[in-house]
Amino acid sequence: MLIVINATEEQKKELLIKPVPDAIALRWWRKGDAVEAADAYFDLQFEDGEPAFTGVDEKPVFVHAVLTLSEKLPANFIRINAWKGFLQRAVMEIAGREQALEKAAAVLYALQWKYQVVPDTPGMVAARVIAMIINEAYFGLGEELSSKQDIDTAMKLGTNYPYGPFEWSEQIGLQKIHALLTRLNKSDTRYEVAPALSEDLFKNQ
Repeated sequence: MLIVINATEEQKKELLIKPVPDAIALRWWRKGDAVEAADAYFDLQFEDGEPAFTGVDEKPVFVHAVLTLSEKLPANFIRINAWKGFLQRAVMEIAGREQALEKAAAVLYALQWKYQVVPDTPGMVAARVIAMIINEAYFGLGEELSSKQDIDTAMKLGTNYPYGPFEWSEQIGLQKIHALLTRLNKSDTRYEVAPALSEDLFKNQ
C-alpha cells in the first residue's frame, strides 16, 4: 500500500512515532510536486495551508479538519485532528461520510493504527474537550484565582494530565483554540470565550 502525505517536518516526526508496517510505503509530498497515484492520502496542512489533494476523488483522503465539517468536504475526505501532540495519540479520531469511513477503516487497519469514529462536529471530541479545559483555566486566571504556572501544576498533579491547560494552549496555538471556541459558541453558549484568553491572544499578535 502506498500513502502520500502532506506534512511539515514537525508533523512528520510526530506521525512517525507510530509504527508503520513494512508493507506500507510512505511518500512525502511538497508543494509543487505532482500528486502521484496512491492508495490513500493524508493532508495534515489542510486547514493551515493550501489544500494538497483536492483533485483526488476516489481514494480516501485524510485531512486535518478540526473546524471544517464533512458536509463542506468532498465525499472521499475523512476528518482527523493534526494539532500538535494529537498525531502521536494512541487512538486517532476520524469523522466523515459512511462510505469514506469504510475506506478509512481499511487504511488504518493496514497501518495497524487504532481509531475511533466520532461525531462530525467542530473539534470532534478531544480537541473540543481540551479547548474547554483551556478556556476554563483562562476564566480562573481572569478571576485571579491563581497564576498560569500554578494552575498548570495543579492540573497535572490533580488529574495526571501530560500538560497543564496553559502548556497545552502554547503547544497547540492559542489562535486555534480561540477559533474552535468561537465556532462552538455560535450554537452553544457554554463555549463563550474567556476574556482573558482573548486578551492573551490579541496581546501576542
